Amino acid sequence: MEIIARAVDQPVAPRKVRLVLDAIRGHKINDAYNILDVLPHKSSRIVRNVLMSAVSNAQHNNGLSSVNLVVKKAYADEGRTLKRFKARSRGRVAPRLKRYSHINIIVSEEIK
Repeated sequence: MEIIARAVDQPVAPRKVRLVLDAIRGHKINDAYNILDVLPHKSSRIVRNVLMSAVSNAQHNNGLSSVNLVVKKAYADEGRTLKRFKARSRGRVAPRLKRYSHINIIVSEEIK
Protein backbone atom coordinates (compact mmCIF):
# COMPACT_ATOMS: atom_id res chain seq x y z
CA MET A 1 0.00 0.00 0.00
CA GLU A 2 1.41 3.37 -1.03
CA ILE A 3 0.55 6.64 0.68
CA ILE A 4 1.16 9.91 -1.16
CA ALA A 5 1.74 13.45 0.10
CA ARG A 6 2.19 16.46 -2.18
CA ALA A 7 3.24 20.06 -1.74
CA VAL A 8 2.38 22.22 -4.73
CA ASP A 9 4.09 25.49 -5.77
CA GLN A 10 6.83 25.60 -3.15
CA PRO A 11 9.15 28.61 -3.61
CA VAL A 12 12.38 26.69 -4.19
CA ALA A 13 13.92 25.43 -7.41
CA PRO A 14 13.36 21.73 -8.19
CA ARG A 15 17.08 21.21 -8.73
CA LYS A 16 17.76 22.21 -5.13
CA VAL A 17 14.93 20.11 -3.72
CA ARG A 18 16.13 17.01 -5.58
CA LEU A 19 19.41 17.12 -3.63
CA VAL A 20 17.48 16.75 -0.38
CA LEU A 21 15.07 14.14 -1.74
CA ASP A 22 17.95 11.98 -2.99
CA ALA A 23 19.31 11.91 0.56
CA ILE A 24 16.13 10.46 2.12
CA ARG A 25 14.88 8.15 -0.62
CA GLY A 26 14.84 4.51 0.53
CA HIS A 27 15.35 5.24 4.23
CA LYS A 28 13.07 4.49 7.16
CA ILE A 29 11.01 7.40 8.45
CA ASN A 30 13.03 8.00 11.63
CA ASP A 31 16.28 7.92 9.65
CA ALA A 32 14.81 10.34 7.12
CA TYR A 33 13.84 12.77 9.91
CA ASN A 34 17.37 12.62 11.30
CA ILE A 35 18.88 13.28 7.87
CA LEU A 36 16.56 16.24 7.28
CA ASP A 37 17.43 17.74 10.66
CA VAL A 38 21.14 17.72 9.81
CA LEU A 39 20.96 19.06 6.24
CA PRO A 40 21.62 22.83 5.95
CA HIS A 41 19.31 23.39 2.96
CA LYS A 42 16.26 25.63 3.08
CA SER A 43 14.28 22.98 1.24
CA SER A 44 14.91 20.37 3.95
CA ARG A 45 12.34 22.13 6.16
CA ILE A 46 9.75 21.97 3.37
CA VAL A 47 10.52 18.32 2.64
CA ARG A 48 10.24 17.50 6.34
CA ASN A 49 6.72 18.97 6.41
CA VAL A 50 5.69 16.92 3.36
CA LEU A 51 7.15 13.78 4.94
CA MET A 52 5.24 14.46 8.16
CA SER A 53 2.08 14.82 6.09
CA ALA A 54 2.70 11.48 4.38
CA VAL A 55 3.23 9.74 7.73
CA SER A 56 0.10 11.37 9.12
CA ASN A 57 -1.89 10.22 6.07
CA ALA A 58 -0.64 6.68 6.62
CA GLN A 59 -1.55 6.67 10.30
CA HIS A 60 -4.97 8.32 10.17
CA ASN A 61 -6.34 7.28 6.79
CA ASN A 62 -4.94 3.74 6.58
CA GLY A 63 -4.14 2.81 10.19
CA LEU A 64 -0.47 2.03 9.53
CA SER A 65 2.28 2.30 12.12
CA SER A 66 5.00 4.88 11.50
CA VAL A 67 7.68 2.42 12.70
CA ASN A 68 7.29 0.22 9.61
CA LEU A 69 7.16 3.01 7.01
CA VAL A 70 9.84 3.60 4.38
CA VAL A 71 10.26 6.45 1.89
CA LYS A 72 9.60 4.52 -1.31
CA LYS A 73 9.64 7.37 -3.82
CA ALA A 74 10.52 11.05 -3.48
CA TYR A 75 10.65 13.40 -6.44
CA ALA A 76 10.25 17.05 -7.35
CA ASP A 77 8.58 18.29 -10.51
CA GLU A 78 8.92 21.74 -11.96
CA GLY A 79 6.14 24.17 -11.09
CA ARG A 80 5.50 27.64 -12.39
CA THR A 81 8.31 30.02 -13.26
CA LEU A 82 8.01 33.73 -12.57
CA LYS A 83 9.95 35.80 -15.06
CA ARG A 84 11.54 38.90 -13.58
CA PHE A 85 14.25 41.28 -14.69
CA LYS A 86 17.28 42.60 -12.88
CA ALA A 87 18.78 46.01 -13.68
CA ARG A 88 22.31 45.88 -15.04
CA SER A 89 24.86 48.48 -15.99
CA ARG A 90 24.38 51.00 -18.83
CA GLY A 91 20.60 50.75 -18.76
CA ARG A 92 20.40 47.08 -19.62
CA VAL A 93 18.40 44.31 -18.00
CA ALA A 94 19.07 40.66 -17.34
CA PRO A 95 16.34 38.03 -17.00
CA ARG A 96 15.84 36.35 -13.64
CA LEU A 97 13.75 33.22 -13.29
CA LYS A 98 12.08 32.46 -9.96
CA ARG A 99 11.36 28.76 -10.06
CA TYR A 100 8.78 26.86 -8.05
CA SER A 101 8.48 23.12 -7.51
CA HIS A 102 5.93 20.41 -6.77
CA ILE A 103 7.25 18.00 -4.13
CA ASN A 104 5.88 14.43 -4.02
CA ILE A 105 6.70 11.82 -1.38
CA ILE A 106 5.37 8.26 -1.42
CA VAL A 107 5.75 6.06 1.67
CA SER A 108 4.92 2.40 2.03
CA GLU A 109 5.19 -0.36 4.60
CA GLU A 110 8.52 -2.12 4.82
CA ILE A 111 8.31 -5.70 3.62
CA LYS A 112 10.14 -8.05 5.96
